[in-house]
Amino acid sequence: MTLVIASTLVAAELLAYTQSTNNAHPVLHFIQLALFVVLFGWVAAGFVTALMGFWVQWHPDPHALSIAVARRQLLRMDARTAIIMPICNEPAAPVFAGLRATCESLAGSEAAELFDVYVLSDTYAPLLREQELAALSSLQEQLGDNFRLYYRLRQRRTQRKAGNVADFCRRWGKNYRYMVVLDADSVMTGDTITTLVRLMEAHPTAGIIQTAPRACGVQTLHARVQQFAGRVAGRLFTAGMQYWQLGESHYWGHNAIIRVEPFMKHCALAKLPGRGGLSGEILSHDFVEAALMRRAGYHTWLTTELEGSYEQQPSNLMEELQRDRRWCQGNLINFRLIAEPGFQAVHRAMLFTGVMAYVSAPLWLCFLLVSVSLRLLETQASEATLFPWLGLSSTLDMLWAFTLILLFLPRVLAVVAILKHGEQRAYGGTAALIKSALLEAGLSALQAPIRMMAHTLFVVTALTGLNLEWKSPTREAQSILWRDALHRFMPVMVFVALALLGIFQSHRDAGWWLLPVGLPLLLAAPLTVLTSESRWGVSLRRRLWLLTPEERIIPAVLQRAWA
Repeated sequence: MTLVIASTLVAAELLAYTQSTNNAHPVLHFIQLALFVVLFGWVAAGFVTALMGFWVQWHPDPHALSIAVARRQLLRMDARTAIIMPICNEPAAPVFAGLRATCESLAGSEAAELFDVYVLSDTYAPLLREQELAALSSLQEQLGDNFRLYYRLRQRRTQRKAGNVADFCRRWGKNYRYMVVLDADSVMTGDTITTLVRLMEAHPTAGIIQTAPRACGVQTLHARVQQFAGRVAGRLFTAGMQYWQLGESHYWGHNAIIRVEPFMKHCALAKLPGRGGLSGEILSHDFVEAALMRRAGYHTWLTTELEGSYEQQPSNLMEELQRDRRWCQGNLINFRLIAEPGFQAVHRAMLFTGVMAYVSAPLWLCFLLVSVSLRLLETQASEATLFPWLGLSSTLDMLWAFTLILLFLPRVLAVVAILKHGEQRAYGGTAALIKSALLEAGLSALQAPIRMMAHTLFVVTALTGLNLEWKSPTREAQSILWRDALHRFMPVMVFVALALLGIFQSHRDAGWWLLPVGLPLLLAAPLTVLTSESRWGVSLRRRLWLLTPEERIIPAVLQRAWA
């Protein structure tokens, strides 16, 4: 907190000094400064978290859960564990293929008899139900007598996934000490699952232990960029969160183990009172369940050391934004609980960061509009310089450089960490790693304005109470058609084109200043279509671009799932 506040105060002072040289519009300047303080603090918090992740790459945290200690923990026969997979209108083939790979891997462990497997279906499409039953029958034949496999089709679909899990707990929860929750695209190794049980046995106060799933399996350019980003820079952020959250950590709703008895006793979710989009069912239930578990006296842990936990990324930008719309409304709803009695400070901070992940988008847009308005109104840009020996033309330039450093330095540190550990071969070598990091940073910068506009619309629709379409993302690569991309983005593209044209005619300098944001929005449809193509992702993979360790040497459990 000290690092975040100090860096934010320095940046705010720089902006205030720039404003003081031309203060003809004090109201706009105050709004600009207030928005900047909030947004820069948000960026600084992410940077400090990544810095902590970089630190623990060389200085392991003695307070974190120890995987080495857990592996020596004996498993008793009363540590019965249910592996549950809630699904709803999913394509049966890939879902049951991943589950089969997980079960076969678990069958090879010495504690396979401790586990039962449940497929918890909320599927209401008749054809998909038939496919699920056929896939279930095939899976039972393949597994034979190695596993007790159960399938439950819920007739009364309430509270979506949270209600599905709650229904399992009411019916069968008392039979198990733990449950491992999988998503429809989850794949986990048997060693990872048994290690999670050992961790629970070794730490009786642990209520939830969340793994850090590796994203893999989708070959579109968009998915491979996200997979690479998560594997490289994302690793620092996850390790940093583990470092400062400790036993009050995230729970992401899947690829995690839960202690069933306290979960049943303390983590039931009621509807929030009121009307509109921020009332009713709690959509992003996982953050709230973690906070409730901690309030009951049990710890929630995030472990980054444990390999063998996998998931998939959305195959294109439109699917990612569709998922983000659900997450946006869910996090806005959760913010109503920030003052809930008994919640720990860290979990309150997580509820705040959850909402800031989306509210920051309209704040960035407002900051941009206010800054453009000031630039149009103040015809002569200030060239005041506080530190001329740095070679920057103005304080404002130095402020932008400061912000860009906080945004992009974590990517540099992530590459340095990989090189320092000698892991570059898993990413195609040093040259391939650096080239891939530059490509990922460039594409992320191009997509950032598109995400900003989309998240702004999501926040507005959530606050106005418009209906939310809840639909599971496609689990396999799917290219976007030009007509679909144009239908989605054409209104924004036309508006931005007209706005840029008008600003260029009235104030050319302001137009050039806006171009880094406006140009990606003008190219939103082509960017979405091109990055949704598998051929570009596969072609770059052959050239060792965006390569991840799971692509270079595919783990056996993933080979089985994809077969």
